[in-house]
Amino acid sequence: MKKVSTYLLSLSLLLAGAAVNFAQQPKPQKPAQPVTSEPGQDKPEVINVRRGRLPITVQDRKGQFVTGLTQSDFMILEDKVPQQIDSFTSEENNNLPLYVGVLMDTSPSTAGKLKFEQESAMNFIQTVVRPRKDRVLFATFDDQITLRQDFTDRLELLDRAVAAVKATGKQTALYDAIWQFCDEKMRSAQGRRTLVIITDGDDTYSRADINDAIDIAQRTETTIFAISTKAGLAGAVPGVEAGTVKDRGDKGLERLCEETGGAAFFTGDMLALERSFTKIAKELRSQYLITYKSSNNLYDGTYRRVEVKLTRGHDNMKAPRTKRGYKAVSDSVTAK
Repeated sequence: MKKVSTYLLSLSLLLAGAAVNFAQQPKPQKPAQPVTSEPGQDKPEVINVRRGRLPITVQDRKGQFVTGLTQSDFMILEDKVPQQIDSFTSEENNNLPLYVGVLMDTSPSTAGKLKFEQESAMNFIQTVVRPRKDRVLFATFDDQITLRQDFTDRLELLDRAVAAVKATGKQTALYDAIWQFCDEKMRSAQGRRTLVIITDGDDTYSRADINDAIDIAQRTETTIFAISTKAGLAGAVPGVEAGTVKDRGDKGLERLCEETGGAAFFTGDMLALERSFTKIAKELRSQYLITYKSSNNLYDGTYRRVEVKLTRGHDNMKAPRTKRGYKAVSDSVTAK
């Protein structure tokens, strides 16, 4: 019996040692040489199909959102070449989670209107979030970019984060904020991706420029909406109240939004700011979602122009709005 016990103990120690040694072995690497086929057998051909995902907004000539369209009402072109529509989701069946980043400018010029911007932003968040489905993050930017609350559907956490903003910074790093949140947050979001930017000034501090911001937003399939509060609550900038674009900063905001499929709003008073938030929330609930298979699968760094058209019989509608294109590089986010 003693010999058997000694033998079993020795065997257990041996097996334990073998297990440790196995666990410490490095994982096998893929063969350095390509796998060859047997004579007479064809090599399998692997084709990576690039897919693009397009949230699409359709409005009539009066600016009202159009619902009830079907896949046959749309045509997708990439560099003027018609593309194959892979999937179509109408606005009423669009259940893909919505990931919204609300970025608020806290540069010095916002000090007098900060409280109202906070209240309006929170009202928007409460309107747009579907509990247990959508996610919102809240951040501020000045000379510092600060994530106040990561993606969540808990309104009390977002309310606390928005209310906690007290001080303003020294500069405005708008493009850096867009770059950082698209690259670090929107890229991995498993749903429709949107940034809503509240700002009253030009970018004065970023290392990135407007082209960098547009590029990263397009590649991560992020739609940008912007609300300019430059006019303040007393109409300090002539013409802004009427929705006109007056300077380079305003034109930059318009370009950011148009190139990514969103829209820019130029507010002149409190009521206009509230209406802008309401319109964005309605638009996000009225979008169609189309996934298409690109006929050009090369990651060659070229810019691909994307266009969405309506088929015949829709003369009473404006041209559909979506992102205007993307740069075909290997880190592009593609629909699955």
